[in-house]
Amino acid sequence: MTRFPNFRLGALTLLALAILMAWDASNGDLLLARMVGTPYGFPWRTNPFMVHVMHEGARDLSWVLVLALLLAIRWPVGILRRLSTGDRAQLALTVLAAVIVVSLLKQASHTSCPWDLKEFGGMAQYVSHWAWGATDGGPGGCFPAGHASAAFAYAGGYFVLRRVSGRLASIWLAVALVAGLVLGIAQQMRGAHYMSHTLWTAWVCWVVGFAIELVVTRLKPQPQALQPVVPAHAGP
Repeated sequence: MTRFPNFRLGALTLLALAILMAWDASNGDLLLARMVGTPYGFPWRTNPFMVHVMHEGARDLSWVLVLALLLAIRWPVGILRRLSTGDRAQLALTVLAAVIVVSLLKQASHTSCPWDLKEFGGMAQYVSHWAWGATDGGPGGCFPAGHASAAFAYAGGYFVLRRVSGRLASIWLAVALVAGLVLGIAQQMRGAHYMSHTLWTAWVCWVVGFAIELVVTRLKPQPQALQPVVPAHAGP
């Protein structure tokens, strides 16, 4: 891959960051939360489908896929056979790295979930997730959206798969983003997250994959340019 696609993707990544910052400033999080929440809580919070399928089932399926990618480093199947061992390792480790980064951010966050707010029957006050160090009176640990990372974490696979098929890489990325958005919306309906939590998770997972790709690309030996063969001069 040339550097130009990475430069273009870098510009798009910064554009996405600007859009996320604009969403944070719009107060859209509370507006969406109020559409599904009530003073008595979130009616969808304990819905069996939301809990057992969209939450627990999706999480378990994601870990099965992670295990499959790890096994595929040694025993590849399908399109993965067209990737080198190093590329397959990058694919699996990118997913794990994205999940770990999101988890670490959640542990450092003082932001509580929507269902913890007084407005929805909890005890916390709404505080921006950028107010680091400020507590809202709730348990915190709700930013970004860890559950959505079960799908968004796979977005970084785009960088690996584009080496063998640009079309497949685009499909892979689209599926990861759509699945993550669906999981994020499901959690928002339950009162577990705000829209910004989902969007930031997508951005963080993408940046983790992008950063790993830049490091791997820099460390990979570049092919040597072929030197022209100079014919030996015949003797007199």
